[in-house]
Amino acid sequence: MITDTYRHKGMRKALVKLLREKGIRDERVLQAIEEIPRHYFFEKAFLEHAYQDKAFPIGEGQTISQPYTVAYQTELLELKPTDKVLEIGTGSGYQCCVLLKITPEVYTIEYNQVLYKKALKVFHDLKVHPQAFYGDGSEGLPVHAPYDKIIVTAGAPAVPRALLLQLKPGGILVIPVGSAGTQKMLRVKKVSDTDFIKEELEDFKFVPLLGRSGWK
Repeated sequence: MITDTYRHKGMRKALVKLLREKGIRDERVLQAIEEIPRHYFFEKAFLEHAYQDKAFPIGEGQTISQPYTVAYQTELLELKPTDKVLEIGTGSGYQCCVLLKITPEVYTIEYNQVLYKKALKVFHDLKVHPQAFYGDGSEGLPVHAPYDKIIVTAGAPAVPRALLLQLKPGGILVIPVGSAGTQKMLRVKKVSDTDFIKEELEDFKFVPLLGRSGWK
């Protein structure tokens, strides 16, 4: 049972105000963050941390991303309500829920089975319906490709070729790439089957992308 009080809603409004001040402009992203009860993705003992703009451990060596990071990556996708989206790294399920507020066709894949099962329960309790899978997201999800947008929520050593292949022409891939310690956020636009435009943006620190095309 999710308890979402006036206090929680007030804390979300304050968080959205902070994200605006940090430069997030996409009103659909901000509205999603204002509507989703982020505290539900936390253990009860840590509820006070839910609306602070910081990452937080969720077990299995993984984290729920900082709200600014979630908003920043989502804004970079330039989402449309008709987009078919692939998320690499379900984690807590929070980023997936933000995506679902903007477009209903979201596919998400998680490498860690414990987190995958936890996320399924959260999706059930929140009555949201992504297409969720357990497996090696560094190789994408070819069975349902191609995608309009792909978002990677873990740091990769390089852009996996499989993700570029699974992107539609005109599509966008948002992925942090770099060392295990720090990554540069990249936005890759697929112009044609063989041509891409790559933008290097801000520095971030993500947990590592595990798998065949990630960190072994």
